[in-house]
Amino acid sequence: MQIILFIIGLLLLIGGAELLVRGASRLAASIGISPLVIGLTVVAFGTSSPELAVSIKSALTDKAGLSLGNVVGSNIFNVLFILGLSAIITPLTVSQQLIRFDVPLMIILSFLVLFFTLDGNINHWNGIILFIGLMIYIGFLIYTSKKENSKVKEEYAKEFSEKEKSSFGWLKNGFYVILGLIFLIFGSEWLVESAIIFAQYIGISEVVIGLTIVAAGTSLPEVVTSVIASIRGERDIAVGNVVGSNIFNIMGVLGMSSIVAPSGIDVSSSFIGFDIPIMIGVAFICLPIFFTGGRITRPEGFLFLGYYIIYTIYLIMNTSHHDALPIFNAIVLYFILPITFLTLIIISVHEIYKSKNKSNV
Repeated sequence: MQIILFIIGLLLLIGGAELLVRGASRLAASIGISPLVIGLTVVAFGTSSPELAVSIKSALTDKAGLSLGNVVGSNIFNVLFILGLSAIITPLTVSQQLIRFDVPLMIILSFLVLFFTLDGNINHWNGIILFIGLMIYIGFLIYTSKKENSKVKEEYAKEFSEKEKSSFGWLKNGFYVILGLIFLIFGSEWLVESAIIFAQYIGISEVVIGLTIVAAGTSLPEVVTSVIASIRGERDIAVGNVVGSNIFNIMGVLGMSSIVAPSGIDVSSSFIGFDIPIMIGVAFICLPIFFTGGRITRPEGFLFLGYYIIYTIYLIMNTSHHDALPIFNAIVLYFILPITFLTLIIISVHEIYKSKNKSNV
């Protein structure tokens, strides 16, 4: 039964993501909203609905810690796994708005989560601040997008027929969005439930399940949506979906979860000392990589994916107290990390130097 639910859940995710991308991109474009904003709002928030459902349910059932694990694990997974996989399939174009505004906002919010957790609890007021920030962010995106109204409508007129702009087209695309979201919610729930049962059966701890299987499972809509969007050529949606989902996870999911949790969200020292700093590092690593000609290349995709594999291996080895853990830590700390940061510094300096030369010319 669990295997059947797993397969059905996967099929629903694939179908739901396709319907959501198709319906949302055409609906929003028809009223002059840019593809990037579609990815950052409609698609990102829609595909983050499983995280929201899991986190609020956890908060209401006195398991608020799972809410934080879900958000932190999902944000790490979104950048390293989803962007990595999407870039390997098709190199992704990165909008200047993402580089100048949305990615820096994601980094600031990640630091804000660390600040809120320093006293060991994310309280109701912290949640209210995050949720108000989300409302301001959405308003800003819509206001900014309206400046591109005429340009977007011209592109839309070239790409879509008159039938798509009719009332029937609106109804059809709206139906695609709603049906896609329903498929995503049910598909991710069945997939996660099956994955958790499989993990428990083979003896993986709840900590690892929360940070990997639950986080990855609730992020599967983002995986399928971003991959399909990149294949369909909607590269702004593919990248905007990931960044927008991470922003929504912090301000929306974590914000609402800490508001509804009876005593806020208690935070363990391991989250403060390891997992949240990893989330900050993953958010920060986007900036220099995004500088490389406004693209995420295939080699950078492999780099992201490789780091997610290393992170997952560490979690499993740390939980099982594996004998090889000290050696693994030393390799990562003294070899992999220094080479990565040196590479990122070289890339950043090269891009800054190249952009200065262009401006001088």
